[in-house]
Amino acid sequence: MRKILLILFGLVILSAVAINHFTGRSVEPEKLSVLKEKLSEKPVSSVDHSKFTVLQQKFTSPEKVTETCVSCHNKRDIEVMHSNHWNWEREEYVEGKGIVKLGKKNAINNFCIGVQGNEESCAKCHVGFGMTKTDFSYTNASKIDCLVCHDNTETYVKANEQGGAPDPKLDLNKIAQNVGTPGRSNCGVCHFFGGGGNNVKHGDLDMAMFEPSRKIDVHMDARGQNMQCVECHETKNHQMAGKVFSLSSMNQNRAECETCHSETPHNDNILNEH
Repeated sequence: MRKILLILFGLVILSAVAINHFTGRSVEPEKLSVLKEKLSEKPVSSVDHSKFTVLQQKFTSPEKVTETCVSCHNKRDIEVMHSNHWNWEREEYVEGKGIVKLGKKNAINNFCIGVQGNEESCAKCHVGFGMTKTDFSYTNASKIDCLVCHDNTETYVKANEQGGAPDPKLDLNKIAQNVGTPGRSNCGVCHFFGGGGNNVKHGDLDMAMFEPSRKIDVHMDARGQNMQCVECHETKNHQMAGKVFSLSSMNQNRAECETCHSETPHNDNILNEH
């Protein structure tokens, strides 16, 4: 009897392996090859900002750079001022209260308690200038920091303890003439160094992501597809897709795998159950 049970158990295991082998195959490789071909064509800007006369003036303050940006990219400032990168808050559902606005601006968290009173330091990762100044306003477009996200020289840096102002030694003219789509460096200076140091705040993002290997990130592998953050965190009207699940109660505006992949991307079906 025991022998028969062992044989039956073995047959069940073999059947499961066979089913997984034949049903676990996916049509994904064909789709994946299309994706790889698409991503290998990196966008090239058709605009040379260094040729614009308005950007050849001597900038005496970062606010002047912003005003110049907005003079051409009109209404983009309005988009920014509706973004959570600017407002430090977004709509979330809280049981008993309904839809409320929560974020760094007003929420208590277990990392830094709150930003109130420490804006000079915290604002180093805000897309604006002068959060500790009396004239700062969330409706003042001249306080938007365009360069922190769009600098392509990789030289832009915020000053320490200055409420979001850039380092005064920067060549604002050179930077303003070399702007474009945000790269990993633009995102990483805040998201990799949140909390004042490398890998301090979140624990799952650090400076290794600037030039990651395949083992670290298969999508941003510097020798592979070399994707940038914004290729998955797609942006419309300065609203970026993607939220940390542990912090966001509303399942909206996510950056999901299925945006590019099918629901069964792996040849091994057991991986598709993840």
